[in-house]
Amino acid sequence: QVQVEESGGGLVQAGGSLRLSCAASGTIFSTNFMGWYRQAPGMQRELVARIFSGGSTSYASSVKGRFTISRDNAKNTVFLQMNSLLLEDTAVYYCNVNVQRGTGPRDYWGQGTQVTVSS
Repeated sequence: QVQVEESGGGLVQAGGSLRLSCAASGTIFSTNFMGWYRQAPGMQRELVARIFSGGSTSYASSVKGRFTISRDNAKNTVFLQMNSLLLEDTAVYYCNVNVQRGTGPRDYWGQGTQVTVSS
């Protein structure tokens, strides 16, 4: 089994910064990608950023240039550095880990961490 745990959320003023961390533990031989999703009240969950095992990254257009995703492969940990935060960045942020199992890839999710941006 795989456990995913996020940390680093909180309350920040608009224009400020936060750094989210996510650690995956358990039986993990390899991860295909790790990423962050977010869900604001009344909205669908959306992909924020993703980083693949080789290091390539992708970002939602709304966060490109402001957020940076990185990972520590040895520790199965992924980070999301969020700068120049906007009110609309307020959401619950979920860590997603895609693990390669013998039967194929499988997604695991964290419980989520609240990010609130105030004016």
